Amino acid sequence: MKSLENFWEELFGSDSPTLDWWERHQALNEKRNVKLVKVNGKGHIYQRMKYDQEEKVYYHLHLSMLMKQGKHFFREERTIPYEFRLKDGEIIDHRHTEINGQEEPTEKLIPDTEKVDNQERFVYDRLAAVQYAERWWNSYNPQYQKFDVDCTNYVSQCLRAGGAPMRGAPNRNQGWWYSGSSRSYSWAVAHSLRWYLSGSAQGLTGTEVDSPAELQPGDIICYDFEGDGRWNHNTIVVAKGADGMPLVNAHTSNSRQRYWSYEDSTAYTPNIQYKFFRIG
Repeated sequence: MKSLENFWEELFGSDSPTLDWWERHQALNEKRNVKLVKVNGKGHIYQRMKYDQEEKVYYHLHLSMLMKQGKHFFREERTIPYEFRLKDGEIIDHRHTEINGQEEPTEKLIPDTEKVDNQERFVYDRLAAVQYAERWWNSYNPQYQKFDVDCTNYVSQCLRAGGAPMRGAPNRNQGWWYSGSSRSYSWAVAHSLRWYLSGSAQGLTGTEVDSPAELQPGDIICYDFEGDGRWNHNTIVVAKGADGMPLVNAHTSNSRQRYWSYEDSTAYTPNIQYKFFRIG
């Protein structure tokens, strides 16, 4: 029986990002004492573009992986975008689709100058936030704008579903808010949300903790992949593994119940930095 590694190498080539990701993923599983029990894959074509002599096809590969850690079973899922050219019935240039969208530039957020003492403290509904994260991990709520780089927009929606109050409109450099076609930078830009959670003294607030083990479902992890001070990515914790460590959901590279560290990501570098925030 052909191994999955051999299948992907044959289909995409030995230098495929998919093969590289799979090897990283297997190494991370071994490190965590996690066993892959079963994997299912399904492709979904979402765009076809016809030219004179050929056709360009874009599709998503949805992987569903049943995992076991100790006596604990869980299902990790990923959606990976691909494209290929079809010419004379032959598949050409089959490769991972690069995400070229850029987050909006952001200026330094305007910090809270005072705490409103009489503002009622919001009660964070963690279950509602996680339920939203699970409902929309691989699709997009039409009530919100969708972005090519969608990780922070998705996390903000989850926080809002958990009851986090919006404030600061219409100043995009202030607060955390969404209103139709406009929004704060902190709503949709990873770097801005990280600093908002550090500085907010009212409404949606985050308390930084030292270890991911201290996080609970509904909490947020921020990532600086290069360790250069520019925060690139955000995820929401949706579960804890048998080892007590977080499993997260994310958009852009849509994923569900992924191990928090992102060591299997092609964006990972040894200089990666994390910030762990308890919400509420």
